Amino acid sequence: MNIIVLNSRGHQSRALRLPRFLLWTLVGLLLLVPALVGSGAYYAMYHWGDPVLDQNMTARWQGELENQRQTLGQLNNRTDEELRALTIRLAEMQARLVRLDALGERLVDIAGIPSDEFDFSAPMAIGGPEMPDEGSLAYTAPSFTDALTDLAVTLDRREQQLTILERLMDSRRTASKTELSGRPIRRGWLSSRFGQRTDPFTGRLTVHRGVDFAAKEGSDVIATGAGVVTFAGTRWGYGNLVEINHGNAVSTRYAHMKEILVEAGDIVRAGDVIALVGTTGRSTGPHVHYEVLKNGRQVDPTPYVARARD
Repeated sequence: MNIIVLNSRGHQSRALRLPRFLLWTLVGLLLLVPALVGSGAYYAMYHWGDPVLDQNMTARWQGELENQRQTLGQLNNRTDEELRALTIRLAEMQARLVRLDALGERLVDIAGIPSDEFDFSAPMAIGGPEMPDEGSLAYTAPSFTDALTDLAVTLDRREQQLTILERLMDSRRTASKTELSGRPIRRGWLSSRFGQRTDPFTGRLTVHRGVDFAAKEGSDVIATGAGVVTFAGTRWGYGNLVEINHGNAVSTRYAHMKEILVEAGDIVRAGDVIALVGTTGRSTGPHVHYEVLKNGRQVDPTPYVARARD
């Protein structure tokens, strides 16, 4: 390799001839020196540094890692406890729902209500158009909270159904107790029907607005339905009279009593003894004059008498 050297004054030049091995030696030095400098710096940094500083950093990192492990463990334990509690709660609510369904089906059967009106075994009727929502098209499993919420809603609906069923049964029970049935005496016979008849005192054709039951004097007179005594005393033509309000604008009267055993305001049940058979008032002999009134007007008691008493 030749190197030409120029002189700026005399414009003279000289040529220097360098051996080829020297050229490669210079190139090798230019490449090797930076590599050696970098390696030395790396070695000095990581091997000649402060060992105490490295140990402190390592210990601090290990401590932080251990704290994170403990926090994660506590979180996992708390999550497991909450999951067990939710599982137990869900099982209790499901068992309660099963009992409510069984009770509801039993009550429906006892009450004789059509099964399609209170069907506790059928799933809840739900529906509605499906409205896709961006970002929520992927399926996600329901969480325990959602399951508990749905089950709580189902329980509320079951309890509402049972409440309605209970009210319906109470209404039917009350209606059955207040419903008139049977005769106002235990022993005796029908001596005069409702409607036109010959008056026993005047002999003229009149309207008899009740039915008469002849019975032994002093025998029991019983209420034909549950209700409240609204009158217990003497009234012209009736003699000793008991009047009972049964609700729904229905009342009954029991006349010609020998002795009254109830007072106004008393609550009586069907079959309770309210008086003793007598012949007070406008009467020809011991008997009970029995009237049924609807909306304040006498009606024929015969259909009520013909009903069988439970």
